[in-house]
Amino acid sequence: MKIAILPGDGIGVEIVAEAVKVLKALDLKFEMETALVGGAAYAAHGHPLPESTLELAKQADAVLFGAVGDWKYDKLERALRPEQAILGLRKNLGLFANFRPAICYEQLTHASSLKPELIAGLDILIIRELTGDIYFGQPRGRRTAVDGHFPGADEAFDTMRYSRPEIERIARVAFEAARKRNKRVTSVDKANVLETFQFWKDIVSEVGKDYPDVALDHMYVDNAAMQLVKEPKKFDVVVTGNMFGDILSDEAAMLTGSIGMLPSASLNANNQGLYEPSHGSAPDIAGKGVANPLATILSGAMMLRFSLNQEEAARRIEAAVKKVLAQGLRTPDIWSEGTTQVGTQEMGAAVVKALV
Repeated sequence: MKIAILPGDGIGVEIVAEAVKVLKALDLKFEMETALVGGAAYAAHGHPLPESTLELAKQADAVLFGAVGDWKYDKLERALRPEQAILGLRKNLGLFANFRPAICYEQLTHASSLKPELIAGLDILIIRELTGDIYFGQPRGRRTAVDGHFPGADEAFDTMRYSRPEIERIARVAFEAARKRNKRVTSVDKANVLETFQFWKDIVSEVGKDYPDVALDHMYVDNAAMQLVKEPKKFDVVVTGNMFGDILSDEAAMLTGSIGMLPSASLNANNQGLYEPSHGSAPDIAGKGVANPLATILSGAMMLRFSLNQEEAARRIEAAVKKVLAQGLRTPDIWSEGTTQVGTQEMGAAVVKALV
């Protein structure tokens, strides 16, 4: 089992180190190789995704990714910014399905800004299409307008587009996932305004006919954003496009109290995957030893489950995380009165100790 380790920038280095520590504590044999990505790669090689890093990722069974981004690179041309590394990996590895679970652990119901009764027992899976939509649609760029409200003025434009195969494959991923859960899929769109998402809605409905055992409903994205904070437990599996999924998955993450608790997986058709925490690089706290490594550790569990076929090991990690939380250990982002505040390395060590 070959794993490419790409820590990235900011707290990425610290949190990935703890996830690696946990993986090494398992009675499994891994081949791990580390490479630079993001701002760190740009500083060393002049590009956020060097060819050597991309080649390593292609050859690996799975990629464990930290986070990329730093304010000092914000003035670089867009193609060289650290964030382009993750987009490049998604595109080159064909990672089209992003799994973002939003789970509220019993011990952390107090950490959410919502009332405990709204989020206690929360377990949502958001499945986001990753390779299409406005993020990758062409044409895009800047130009001088020749028509519209302000002819002759500078304008910028991006293109939202989806093809039938892209929608069909992500819909099937969602329906298959729902079959293993509570058999409910909510497809989120903006079909009342956007032709692209009327097309999306039509095709998801067609695919849904192949899954008569799974209930399907459709919801406009603005309503979905509202319902996530009004009645979040009404959702089971949510499937949506790239941009809407980007936004809604972060909203859902905060329902649980801290985005520092939530893992993610991005898979291709062969179950090769990139696994990363849902949060960013947080350069303001990098090097302070206060970052929460649990999302990255749980991403490692998802990696074991989806790409490496090690279900028992995945469950061991998840059980260890629950045990540590039950012991009252908390990093600053999830700390509350009556619990014990610990740092990044202490939390990682506690998870290792809790493995059974």
